Amino acid sequence: MADPSSYRPKPGEIPDTPGVYRFRDEHRRVIYVGKAKSLRQRLANYFQDLASLHPRTRTMVTTAASVEWTVVSTEVEALQLEYSWIKEFDPRFNVKYRDDKSYPYLAVTMNEEFPRVQVMRGQKRKGVRYFGPYGHAWAIRDTVDLLLRVFPVRTCSAGVFKNAARTGRPCLLGYIGKCSAPCVDRVSADEHRDLAEDFCDFMAGRTGTYIRRLEQQMTDAAEEMEYERAARLRDDIGALKKAMEKSAVVLADATDADLIAVAEDELEAAVQIFHVRGGRVRGQRGWVTDKVEEITTGALVEHALQQLYGEEKGDSVPKEVLVPALPDPVEPVQEWLAERRGSGVSLRIPQRGDKKALMETVQRNAQQALVLHKTKRASDLTTRSRALEEIAEALDLDSAPLRIECYDISHLQGDDVVASMVVFEDGLQRKSEYRRFQIKGFAGQDDVRSMHEVISRRFRRYLAEKEKTGEWVDDLPEEGTPENGLKDDDGRPKKFAYPPQLVVVDGGQPQVAAAKKALDELGIDDIAVCGLAKRLEEVWLPDDDDPVVLPRTSEGLYLLQRVRDEAHRFAITYQRTKRAQRFRSSPLDDVAGLGDTRKQALLKHFGSLKKLRSATIDQICEVPGIGRKTAETIVVALAQAAPAAPAVNTATGEIMDEEEPGTTGSGGEPVTAGAPDERRGQET
Repeated sequence: MADPSSYRPKPGEIPDTPGVYRFRDEHRRVIYVGKAKSLRQRLANYFQDLASLHPRTRTMVTTAASVEWTVVSTEVEALQLEYSWIKEFDPRFNVKYRDDKSYPYLAVTMNEEFPRVQVMRGQKRKGVRYFGPYGHAWAIRDTVDLLLRVFPVRTCSAGVFKNAARTGRPCLLGYIGKCSAPCVDRVSADEHRDLAEDFCDFMAGRTGTYIRRLEQQMTDAAEEMEYERAARLRDDIGALKKAMEKSAVVLADATDADLIAVAEDELEAAVQIFHVRGGRVRGQRGWVTDKVEEITTGALVEHALQQLYGEEKGDSVPKEVLVPALPDPVEPVQEWLAERRGSGVSLRIPQRGDKKALMETVQRNAQQALVLHKTKRASDLTTRSRALEEIAEALDLDSAPLRIECYDISHLQGDDVVASMVVFEDGLQRKSEYRRFQIKGFAGQDDVRSMHEVISRRFRRYLAEKEKTGEWVDDLPEEGTPENGLKDDDGRPKKFAYPPQLVVVDGGQPQVAAAKKALDELGIDDIAVCGLAKRLEEVWLPDDDDPVVLPRTSEGLYLLQRVRDEAHRFAITYQRTKRAQRFRSSPLDDVAGLGDTRKQALLKHFGSLKKLRSATIDQICEVPGIGRKTAETIVVALAQAAPAAPAVNTATGEIMDEEEPGTTGSGGEPVTAGAPDERRGQET
């Protein structure tokens, strides 16, 4: 690990001008490329105190052994050079989007004497017009089959074309009218190129011209009583309209635009692009990337724009690009796009109307792509096996931890303290084994004591099962409640019968020490314990002063993070449920035999719980379904219950009358002063 001060440039060496810089490692490999409006200010940020740097940035500067830079005259030149160097050197610490598949394009080879329509994948070629990308190759072939009636462009390979020219006989498409057969000189090279140009114009969205032209030709043919020709033109118009229907109209003003959406978490980001031409979605594609550097959404968008348009020119760059966040600064990127297009490009965030609605659709696609990517990655058997082996090696375990249990504590400002236990077997979730706990040993907020209590209770149950007592204790029902409600054949909740090979706690040294202490007190010494600290993603082991730092690309770290995040989700869900139950509680809940229907009838009759408290037994008996005995029980229950504190408007501080509409909870109680607002506070 290198010390950044060993290669830090001397004061005054770095120019205060725009430029691009490269960090190299000890083997002279470029590991990071960046651009800056001011090289001096940007590079100074990398040579701060290591403790103040983001963990990923700190890893980069300690891996590097030297830094060098190139001065340019403008920020646009810096953007272009940065893109070129990233393509050339493929630096390990730069964001690199990777296609989740090789998308097929509809391509027209305008660089040939007789242009050909075909499906193409991979790197784009010079002189070829591309349309798409499409989700499936069959979608391209269906579209082409419809359009060949109107634009009979060559689709055959070079070998078939030469063979037809040699024999003087066209292929089948030439005989059925879906190819103009330039191979046998039915049309000249110029006439065939005009057909290819018309085909490209139609695919580019300029559809109205051709529809109107054919309709006029059909009308003229009918007036001249050339009914067969009019019928063919009618069928051609139908084919064009059918091809147009395959792309739904999403923007009524026939806009040409690309919409880019980003879905991200702490580890990865997914980008989805919709290509809209002539108001219709003509193509869609997506990328996924690991976030190996500290980066904002605007910077992710900038990298996506570089990859999307870095090799494009002319009309391939649309007039309008809609994004979820703008790069900072936006002007150089906008100018760079305009240079590639040859005219102005609008780069902006949609604010309202159809474009914003379509952007929301693209955003949902990006989110689904990220979820799908994580699911595929998690379900891959080879990947899971490698992850378990990496964990075993990093934690010095005797074997791979086939069963991992993770624990997390959740509360809201010290109230409703709960805990979760999630189980992963063979690297996959085992939801039927999930358990949840209420912290009952003490009141208040103390994550360390809470962790000690949860681990103690869970493994006391394990020891009890191990001793084959056969009895389930009912004092802690939450511990036996799986998330999906599965039970044993006898109807009782499943037991803590299986020990894990590894216990993971959400936290650092204090939580790990508490878990280890709980196991030691129970005499359990054959279960490994570790903690995953979320801030720096460090793995802590008992009695170790320094954490275990797994590589950023480690599948083992990825699995531990998934386990930890699932435990956090399960704990938060349970904590919110408990809080909602507390808010909905009412003195009427304690009245035996009083269901929701009769509670609602009481509140509807009296208007509020306050008026119900002051009602007599005879008045309560007037409510349909309420007998005298039940009325007496209600009066006693309301008398024993302490009256709720007055409701308070949290925005103005005004004390509201309980009888005002909207101030009562579902159980009839008002929202009391001091009740936590779900939008405030911190859940842990």
